[in-house]
Amino acid sequence: MARIRTPKSLEELLKNTSHEEFVSLLGKFTPTDSEGKYLHWDKFIWRLPKGVSEQGAWIATKLSRKAISKTIPLEAEKDSFFSYCIPDSLHAQLHHIDKLCGGGHAIGDGSFISTKEKDRYLVKNLMMEEAITSSQLEGASTTRKVAKEMLETKRKPIDKSEQMIFNNYLLMKKALERKDESLSIELILELHEIATFEAIDNDAVPGALRENNNIAVSNLYNELSHNPPCFTSLKERLNSLCDFANSNHDGQNTDTFIHPLVKAIILHFMIGFIHPFGDGNGRTARALFYWYMLSSGYWLFEYVSISKLIQEKRSDYDTAFIYTETDEFDLTYFIYHQVDIVSKAVNSLNDHIESKKSEFYQFMEWIDKSPISKNLKRGQLELLKEAVKQPGKMFISKQVAMELDINENTARSYLNGLVEADLLVASKSKKNKAIIYLAPAGLREKLKI
Repeated sequence: MARIRTPKSLEELLKNTSHEEFVSLLGKFTPTDSEGKYLHWDKFIWRLPKGVSEQGAWIATKLSRKAISKTIPLEAEKDSFFSYCIPDSLHAQLHHIDKLCGGGHAIGDGSFISTKEKDRYLVKNLMMEEAITSSQLEGASTTRKVAKEMLETKRKPIDKSEQMIFNNYLLMKKALERKDESLSIELILELHEIATFEAIDNDAVPGALRENNNIAVSNLYNELSHNPPCFTSLKERLNSLCDFANSNHDGQNTDTFIHPLVKAIILHFMIGFIHPFGDGNGRTARALFYWYMLSSGYWLFEYVSISKLIQEKRSDYDTAFIYTETDEFDLTYFIYHQVDIVSKAVNSLNDHIESKKSEFYQFMEWIDKSPISKNLKRGQLELLKEAVKQPGKMFISKQVAMELDINENTARSYLNGLVEADLLVASKSKKNKAIIYLAPAGLREKLKI
């Protein structure tokens, strides 16, 4: 990773630059470029028109950013606090996300999804997706297929990688469960303890703050990218973070408004910056992000997976973090990056929903033409849909019970009913006495009769 060029502070630039060099550029340089990009000095200097003073243009840009920036009560270094601003291009992205998430109409439209069916079609699958990719960001090496099989069948983890994935699945559920509570150090410690149970390095302790400074944050290329604050300041910093999270910033009966997504991203960043734990900070930070979005009424985020997109461009994530640290603790760089990730994740969710709707309606239209469907229950039709789509797929009663949100006896009766109708094949497992139900080949043709 190329070394990032660090800009001088605005105070230092103003002290050492003549007024003539930047006054004529005021108004010509705004917080973003003409494409709405919030450029760091590292990129800014390469996009200037020929003949324009680099220092003068950067001062003009920084002054325009300062005019709309907000300082938040979270200290970066002694007497230096974090700040951020919301330029028009960022406003536009936030508005786009709000439109897609507003009321959750995309999920609730028509008769496709009832409350139970939302869980059945979306939440378990997508919560598993987030658990797997969040763990892979931290180094878990289990294949996606094996990881999903473990979660679906509730099999116990057999190694550290599987344990990380299982922990992250529980972590997502805990964030949802505790969404109506205020943030406290105790809650942060609980989230960390769940995230790192039997899956922690650096001699760290699950649910305990680090007690030394023997820690450094490396980027994707194992290069030092961040030296966390001293361990003696952790409780004070986390208390300030909790106060910030619990403060009213909704703009009603207060003179301060912070968009909930922006605030959630700040909480995410701050756990990474403070690095309160010897290991598991990333997992805890992402859990805190989800907790805040859910606590702010963005229930759709129960279904939004961000870790996959972060993982695909991990270097961009690291760079956004470093940009904030190297430019007077301006959080706007990290906010832009994360808002872009969330926007893509929400778009992906909507595509997923539309795909599931289309798939389900097509199947129901097709199966209705078969006389076999008249004798089957809705849950059996859902199992049949999967069996038609994946010849050779194995079903077990425990997994079906979880997916359909029914008890295991009902799941077993559904499966046995499909065996009696000659639509599934029952077989005993060689490892134990459990019955495995297999989707036979040629099922689609049989259903056309």
